[in-house]
Amino acid sequence: MTIPAIITLILIVLVFASLIYWNRSPDIILWSGVILLLIFPYHSDGAWQIGILETIDILENFANEGVITIAAFFVVAAGLRETGLLQIISQNILGVTKSVQNAQNRIIWSTAVLSAFMNNTPLVAIMLSAIDDWSRRNNISISKLLIPLSYASILGGACTLIGTSSNLIVNGWIISELNHEGLGIFELSKIGIPIAIFGSLFILFFSRWLLVDRTPVLNQIDDSRQYTVEMLVEADGVLVGKSIEQAGLRGLNGLYLIEIDRDGEILPAVSSEIILHENDRLIFAGIIDSVVDLQNFRGLIPATNQIFKLTEPRRRRHLIEAVVSNKCPLVGKSIREGKFRTNYNAAIIAVARSGERINKKIGDIILQVGDVLLLEARSNFLEQQKNSPDFYLVSKASDSPYIEHKLVYLSIALLATMVLLITTGITSIMTGAMITALLMILTGCCSANNARRSIDIETILVIVAALCMGKAIEISGLANNLADLLFTLFGHNPLFMLSTIFAITMILGNIITAKASAVLMLPIILAITESMGVSIMPFVIAVMVASATSLATPIGYPTNLMIYGIGGYKFTDYLLIGVPLSIGIWIIATLLIPVFWPFS
Repeated sequence: MTIPAIITLILIVLVFASLIYWNRSPDIILWSGVILLLIFPYHSDGAWQIGILETIDILENFANEGVITIAAFFVVAAGLRETGLLQIISQNILGVTKSVQNAQNRIIWSTAVLSAFMNNTPLVAIMLSAIDDWSRRNNISISKLLIPLSYASILGGACTLIGTSSNLIVNGWIISELNHEGLGIFELSKIGIPIAIFGSLFILFFSRWLLVDRTPVLNQIDDSRQYTVEMLVEADGVLVGKSIEQAGLRGLNGLYLIEIDRDGEILPAVSSEIILHENDRLIFAGIIDSVVDLQNFRGLIPATNQIFKLTEPRRRRHLIEAVVSNKCPLVGKSIREGKFRTNYNAAIIAVARSGERINKKIGDIILQVGDVLLLEARSNFLEQQKNSPDFYLVSKASDSPYIEHKLVYLSIALLATMVLLITTGITSIMTGAMITALLMILTGCCSANNARRSIDIETILVIVAALCMGKAIEISGLANNLADLLFTLFGHNPLFMLSTIFAITMILGNIITAKASAVLMLPIILAITESMGVSIMPFVIAVMVASATSLATPIGYPTNLMIYGIGGYKFTDYLLIGVPLSIGIWIIATLLIPVFWPFS
């Protein structure tokens, strides 16, 4: 083994150990390794050399097609999220079912299908809220649902090329390193769909024994402030004609439906069977986060006319909390009498009072000192009023954007058009993703600011750093050394080597994240296939599928980490169900991959 190969091996082992044991962001750890590979001095061939990598190697990886595609997909996902598609999906998946098994069945299949075509991180984030609501209403532990949710999103993502970022990274690598034209969007479906079906059925049948009933550590409704908020059923909206239960308004997380005002008739202690009419006024009480979410509930609009009299577009407004002081001229007056919007160019959408529940319409509430007002205001309200004597405290309540439901069908059409263009070969995946991202911004499905914020810089940095380390493995000769070691240990049988590569990639994915494991294995399989004289494609597919199905630990995939605290899980809970599931996937992949992608 050469000096550069030894240095590269030592640095990569140190990076692996740091990822496992050091509580720092993966991008910081990986880039520390890349910088060392760039500047580490060593003596070779009678002369001193500086660095295994060169600057050009790093720059080329920033220009990797997969990296650019992933950045564009972040914007596409933001457009789908801002137009309310994910929220609509989450509201309709669970329906009125009250059985854990039925809920798992609905969650698993729908999530698997959706995650094949969209980023699964925002999909799981939106679904978390709906599942939390459902589990609280039915007094069922959320831990029975969140691992199935995460696993379904991972399995579904492995079914298409655009379903997960690790697939896009590997595809970018084969384009740049092998001069390959790249895989089709549904190329992986031949292996991904059988694995997704097996995994989904496995979870449904065995989760009752393998999923432990946990009590979540986090309680999302611990908030002493109870806001009163008034919403209107939108005329010709999707909620008209639905019962309270069917509309998803019974037992909302942190919200209580106090009453309905229907043309002056008050319907108290609202029954879940009451059918909603257009222009019904719904009076809710609840915590701040739930009130914010309610503003984006499809089919409901704020009941106060003051909202619509604000001059600035709603998308550019903010939700502000303001505490009424004893110097406020509106103390002792009702909100309607005080003409709050006229005086402050802001609309009150909810009021909280010392933990009390105010059972009144917003306009009828008489303001008192210490009342906390949730306001919808223009962007400069915070600066203008933070030192005002009228308020003790003024602060931003939420960074969540308002959802433009009217654009949801446009965002779906853009996504479908992108898939069609890529599938038919009219555009490449990168071009299709970039065009769709641009159209999401130009059509208003996603604002330019939110498009910039949606790009996860940490993920991009992790991917580029992993690509740089993969390059170091290749140019230092370490890939050939590791290939020789695998030949010594496991022989030259292609099927056995494929099975070994799949297992190693899957294990690494569960330890150092899916993206890093995929990238680090690529130069090794290139060396192996060149030595064996067989096609590299079966091994590329093995690395793709193995890295994309990192199920056995919370570390391997972001969605597994997202549900970790909310579900009250322990590390062993993932091992208990993830290890047997991973073994099943490993066996299926070993048998099917050579059928669709022969070694010769």
